[in-house]
Amino acid sequence: MELAAFLAGRPAGDLWVFGYGSLMWSPGFSHSRSAMGRAHGYHRALCILSNRYRGTPQRPGLVVGLCRGGSCWGMAFRIAADKVERALAVLWRREMRNNVYIPTMVWVAIGRRRRVRALAFVADTAHRQFVRELDLHGRARLVAQGIGQRGRCLDYIRNTLGHMAALGLRDPHLERVLSAASALAMQALHERADR
Repeated sequence: MELAAFLAGRPAGDLWVFGYGSLMWSPGFSHSRSAMGRAHGYHRALCILSNRYRGTPQRPGLVVGLCRGGSCWGMAFRIAADKVERALAVLWRREMRNNVYIPTMVWVAIGRRRRVRALAFVADTAHRQFVRELDLHGRARLVAQGIGQRGRCLDYIRNTLGHMAALGLRDPHLERVLSAASALAMQALHERADR
């Protein structure tokens, strides 16, 4: 989706954005408020091949996407109405370069009583970079090898889990992938040292 099309149909006034991966700890746009929130009907999944930010076309990394089903804790950011266009321009350059996500307005619960509609970047399951089925080792291998413009994929997963832990949240699947990927990276380091 082009930014102009989203802007034409977006709700008027302030805009909430839901972050569930690196947006949680590095939003990159100006916001007036942030709060922990839970998106219902979607879950965090390690399912997007990264061939730029956390990998290369030859050695892709693997990053999270939002997929249908379940629920997902993350951070909700409110952007003041007069800053929405600028913030969205930043987000589109960052998230929509390859159109691997579908910008979607989702319901996010903030606190016990408040629900807001927030923009979330939902994984496009028809996109060539979407990974359907991979076992733990396959995901760990991609995470261990991925190094791109924004650094190592291992650091991306570690930062995401660290931010979640600071909020009192856990993602056991991501933790298992990180543990396995760290072991693979260490093994590769030792093998290079032994040559």
